[in-house]
Amino acid sequence: MAFTLETGDKAPDFNLPATDGNNYSLDSFKEYKYLVIFFTCNHCPYVIGSDEVTRATAEKYASRGVKFVAINSNSKNTYPEDDFDHMVARMEEQKFPWVYLYDEPQEVALAYGALRTPHFYVFDEDRKLVYTGRGVDNPRDASRITVNDLDNVLNELTSGRKPSLEKTNPIGCNVKWEGKEKHWMPADACDLV
Repeated sequence: MAFTLETGDKAPDFNLPATDGNNYSLDSFKEYKYLVIFFTCNHCPYVIGSDEVTRATAEKYASRGVKFVAINSNSKNTYPEDDFDHMVARMEEQKFPWVYLYDEPQEVALAYGALRTPHFYVFDEDRKLVYTGRGVDNPRDASRITVNDLDNVLNELTSGRKPSLEKTNPIGCNVKWEGKEKHWMPADACDLV
């Protein structure tokens, strides 16, 4: 089995605390036709560089039944600014249009096979994976973005078409695993394409 979920795989369930004081599971989002789950954090320059593009994409598709759910699985012992208090402060400041969940035990990151921040997973109405990988081709510098794969996939999906792209390699910092050197990745983690 591959480290990262593959197209057609069902979304693994979770039960995680959010910055809004509530806990959420997969079932919390059943009213939405499509679900974008993405692994992110507070400090990564690739996240910070593309957050506004991600915001615009989330807002664009909200009326088409698409819900964005962000998950931070980074070890706070690797980057203290990735802890829960900093997550709460960041959401209060930025007011992003998504739920921001904390995966402190990193179990959800392992279940999904999250490789980098950001790493996007798009699920259809049956919660089967239809796309995984990058959001855009240059997340660190929004002024240099030429391709928005996430927008393209969501446009096709919400127009009743099968996405023409199923996977790309996520571009960003690796997930910061507890007790490991900051650039460490699991041995079976590999490029998706």
